[in-house]
Amino acid sequence: MKRVSKDNPLPLYYQLKEILQEMIENNILEAGDPIPTERELSEMHSISRMTVRKAIMDLVNEGLVYREQGRGTFVADTESKLKYQLSKLKGFTQIMKEKGLKTKTKILYFELKEATKKVRNHLKMPNDKNKVIEVNRLRIVEEEPFAIETVWIPYDLCPNMSQEMLENNSFYSILENEYGYNLDYAKQTIEPRILTEYESDLLTVEESALALLFRRTTYLKNGRVIEYTKAVYRSDKYKHEVILNY
Repeated sequence: MKRVSKDNPLPLYYQLKEILQEMIENNILEAGDPIPTERELSEMHSISRMTVRKAIMDLVNEGLVYREQGRGTFVADTESKLKYQLSKLKGFTQIMKEKGLKTKTKILYFELKEATKKVRNHLKMPNDKNKVIEVNRLRIVEEEPFAIETVWIPYDLCPNMSQEMLENNSFYSILENEYGYNLDYAKQTIEPRILTEYESDLLTVEESALALLFRRTTYLKNGRVIEYTKAVYRSDKYKHEVILNY
């Protein structure tokens, strides 16, 4: 392994990060391999453990390595991350089914409640409607926690929606087959976010790990908004691909 240099104008943590990244890109460290511990790297490069930790966290945030509590830090398998092209409106269950993956859904809570002003704005609800169904779900792929999803549904559009209907079923299929709704399009944003302690526990990853936060607003053919969804995906398991045509 190369060594950091205190004569180099680049920060020491950045030098170490580049050294480890180069080792990963050259397959000296391969997917699943543990990287040296903070103590080992600190002694090897004669730098503080705080500096080492900053370098490692940069690699974690870029999705190149991941940390497992009590075990250590390992090289991520970036080539096998589930990849989804942003081009068509599809639900989670449909995407995973097309990839030949088994999914489960655990309903964490299902509640009929008054919509907050923010949720009302997202759902563009009529002035005389203020009830929403709020559902929080843990998405599981191949027996591994994958994403936490919260969805808000206008109650007047799905008055008999039940928790049982959503258990391990595609929400979009229910809208089409049970209610006869025609989905039109969705607006979606994606941004990085650090997981909370609660989210980390649910997803079985280290606290403060980087995640992808998705916000989606889905419209029916008649112009009504049928859902507003906020979902947190493990960044070590999922990535999006956007195809840009010229």
